[in-house]
Amino acid sequence: MEDIEDLLAGSGGGGAPPGFRLPINSVGVKPRKNNNNNKKPPQPTQLDYSKLSKVDDQLTPFSPQTKLPKTKIAFSVKIPPTQFPSSPEVPGTQTIYIKTFGCSHNQSDSEYMAGQLSAFGYVLTETPEEADLWLINTCTVKSPSQSAMDTLITKGKNAKKPLVVAGCVPQGSRDLKQLEGVSIVGVQQIDRVVEVVEETLKGHEVRLLHRKKLPALDLPKVRKNKFVEIVPINVGCLGACTYCKTKHARGHLGSYTIESIVNRVRTVAADGVKEIWLSSEDTGAYGRDIGVNLPKLLNAIVAELPPDGSTMLRIGMTNPPYILEHLKEIAEVLRHPYVYSFLHVPVQSGSDAVLTAMNREYTVSEFRTVVDTLTELVPGMQIATDIICGFPGETDEDFAQTVSLIKEYKLPQVHISQFYPRPGTPAARMKKVPSNVVKNRSRELTSVFEAFTPYTGMEGKVERIWITDIAADGIHLVGHTKGYIQVLVVAKEDMLGASALVKITSVGRWSVFGEVIETLTRIDEKAASNRRIYSQDKRSPCSSQSETCACSAEPQSCACGPESCAVLGNEKLLEDLRSKKLIGWLLRRRKNHVQKTVEANTASESKKKLEWDGGSLNEWDAFDIALVGGMFISLLTILAVLIYFGFSTFSSL
Repeated sequence: MEDIEDLLAGSGGGGAPPGFRLPINSVGVKPRKNNNNNKKPPQPTQLDYSKLSKVDDQLTPFSPQTKLPKTKIAFSVKIPPTQFPSSPEVPGTQTIYIKTFGCSHNQSDSEYMAGQLSAFGYVLTETPEEADLWLINTCTVKSPSQSAMDTLITKGKNAKKPLVVAGCVPQGSRDLKQLEGVSIVGVQQIDRVVEVVEETLKGHEVRLLHRKKLPALDLPKVRKNKFVEIVPINVGCLGACTYCKTKHARGHLGSYTIESIVNRVRTVAADGVKEIWLSSEDTGAYGRDIGVNLPKLLNAIVAELPPDGSTMLRIGMTNPPYILEHLKEIAEVLRHPYVYSFLHVPVQSGSDAVLTAMNREYTVSEFRTVVDTLTELVPGMQIATDIICGFPGETDEDFAQTVSLIKEYKLPQVHISQFYPRPGTPAARMKKVPSNVVKNRSRELTSVFEAFTPYTGMEGKVERIWITDIAADGIHLVGHTKGYIQVLVVAKEDMLGASALVKITSVGRWSVFGEVIETLTRIDEKAASNRRIYSQDKRSPCSSQSETCACSAEPQSCACGPESCAVLGNEKLLEDLRSKKLIGWLLRRRKNHVQKTVEANTASESKKKLEWDGGSLNEWDAFDIALVGGMFISLLTILAVLIYFGFSTFSSL
């Protein structure tokens, strides 16, 4: 069945009249039955909410030819205020508790939902007992996370709290018994969370799961960490892994446009965000559905990063198949001074036989190519990976190959998990490895990994870090190096959001400890914005103008495209010409040209001082010649006028 708005638009009635907001529960696909045959049915001009107990866009099939009963939609008349169900409180004044399970994409969805609820007037709380409604955003990757959801739903029902469940679990398994009696909002319906919450608080059960387009990226947002913005660049993926339940929820690949992502990056950078995380089920597959690719997106984003290096970019998880053809371009971006030299590339197994059973669409050799290439091309590159222990059919030899791969690369981050069969996936029907064997393999690999000392040798080094969080101990602040190594420092909370130089004093297994040497100053944001505009037509991916570009010696093309930049330049030109101040326009263009020339020389670390009064004519450009020519013509005109008046005066005598 289509979404409610889509249903109304296709019903032939033209939808709701302009300015009329149709209540979500005015479409009752499961109205309560009235056993009293003596009562007249409700008239088309009225809407009896007592007969509408549940809205579920999944239960009734719909097609454009379906005729809807007139008693169920009253969009062509006014509904008297007395027809609305009574509520002890005004909508938008209640308190909402939000609990999030799962990945950074889920976290971003929760932040978007929190932003919309807050903007509508709802109060957010971290104390579930204080809340009038619980919103639970779920994860379906592993059984433990879904079990935690079940426990929380049961607790909420026992506390008689209205519940709204969002995320991948209801989207991928909408008929779960645990979801009976609760409202559901799908992963692509998060922009309608206010409606769902409003109706749930009225006692209605609402289910919204279908959507034809992606939610906008410019929705209101309340970040869990005000210094970290999570930007989803696409939903779904192109893979078909046999163990994955997320595919059932997030679906096929759907990419946001480069323009919408860049606009979001530009907005949050201006808001003071210090880390931007690109989130996706598979970052490497970005754009294949809309005719672009990941390198194009990354170059466009990098061009928008503040030039003082106050904001860092972190690229999200990517599977090997879709990054292989772009390795050099990705390495170039990762070398940029304001992009973390870090990438999460899951391998899942060191055995080609197991990877084939998983339908991962790459080999161990191809994973090695990704790691080896990035490590070679990107100084200080840090790579994280994932391993699933005990996948169906995994033999002792297969597992030994996985252990050997992990020992060979000694990666600083390895996420190890046991295989969990997810209902509805092909792997759930495969012959399982005994549970005790799975546990033993997981323990063995964990023991191997925890014996690594990846940060040995860092003591005494000076590193630049970006500080964005407070450690769990409440004493240290958390920062990250260019390679996204976690650094713990003792400093005041006003250091949050700052970048600093630190000296590494000691190293641990999971992080290092440092001492702040210097808090790096930031240039004026207005000046930075002006400099970006001046150099927009010839922009380098290096944000700092005082250092050599680490990623490329060649200037990069404008992120918005040549056409957009040309339009911007022409609009500026027309505005100046319309002001009829030609000399002022020439002087401003001359000033801009001088500034660009100085910045270009600074960026190339030229030590030669510019001496304008000593330059030869062949070093001048069109603006210099036009300016001097205009001044020369003006002088000739004035001289001619003076001669004319002088001659006229002399003749009269």
